[in-house]
Amino acid sequence: MNSSETQIKAVIIPEFGEAEVLQVATVAVPEPGPGQVAIDVAYAGANFAEVLYRRGVVDVLLPFVPGIEVAGRIRAVGGGVENLSVGQPVAALTIVDSGGYAEVVVTSADLVAPLDGQGIGMDVAAALPSNSTTAFLVLDRVARIEPGESVLVHAAAGGVGSQLGQAARLLGAGRVVGTVGSAAKIETARRFGYDEVILRDRIADAGEFDIVVDMVGGPTRRTSLDRLAPMGRLVVMGNASGAVDVGIPANELWFTNKTISGFNLAAFSAAFPKETGRALRRAVAAAAAGDLQVQVETLPLGRAAQAHQRIESGTTTGKLVLDVTAP
Repeated sequence: MNSSETQIKAVIIPEFGEAEVLQVATVAVPEPGPGQVAIDVAYAGANFAEVLYRRGVVDVLLPFVPGIEVAGRIRAVGGGVENLSVGQPVAALTIVDSGGYAEVVVTSADLVAPLDGQGIGMDVAAALPSNSTTAFLVLDRVARIEPGESVLVHAAAGGVGSQLGQAARLLGAGRVVGTVGSAAKIETARRFGYDEVILRDRIADAGEFDIVVDMVGGPTRRTSLDRLAPMGRLVVMGNASGAVDVGIPANELWFTNKTISGFNLAAFSAAFPKETGRALRRAVAAAAAGDLQVQVETLPLGRAAQAHQRIESGTTTGKLVLDVTAP
């Protein structure tokens, strides 16, 4: 892209609704402020978070450019930014202000991970910032995993589920079990660090766990609490089922020595950008070393609506990324 251009291509949400509302449009080139960088985007990750923006679950001003993670090259740096330079290949979280479904995006320099010499393709790099960073933060920072502990992860074949199983293994977990919603996903999930993968409606027979990570919600949340061992921790980080929230009596936690914590990557990144950036760079290093595998499927940016439909259907495995440079 010519640096003198003032308009760029982006996918926007012009109104809240189904996937079909997404449109390819032209928007003004964003410029970095102090502590920020602008990135020429090569690939943008597609996530359930962007589906929530599109549905209007998250209160954003329209028209809105979604996109919480990207990979590309630094286009410009704002004042006070050190150790990052124009032309440098990077992976980045754009989750605080969004905007990744575009040819150029601006984000905090703290939320950027250099890719120099890492040997990671841009498509794979775009799949790391959200899910892989989340996996390390959830298990290490929130659940405070200890060596040898047992971990249960729901939606184990999905984008973040595929990373949680591997991260648990890297952090020293003992038994790591994943659940999936259909038998067709069992073999896929087994490739992502799990000792065992079971159907979600079978978790009552799975035993007890020190840590359970639930992004499904609904009845699964209640059953997850029941699966905690004494001093066990349930981490809530989504409601992909769209079910009505499940109330948990506080006295039950007191009587059973159990803990429930929540994790939201956008809120965490806004409050603790430097810590989030460290987790992102940790994820990139693990992927570069071959310790973290990411299954990626690429679609052109213009087919963002199809990506959303597939994410909402619950049939995806691994990670969908959008090729922003494709015609």
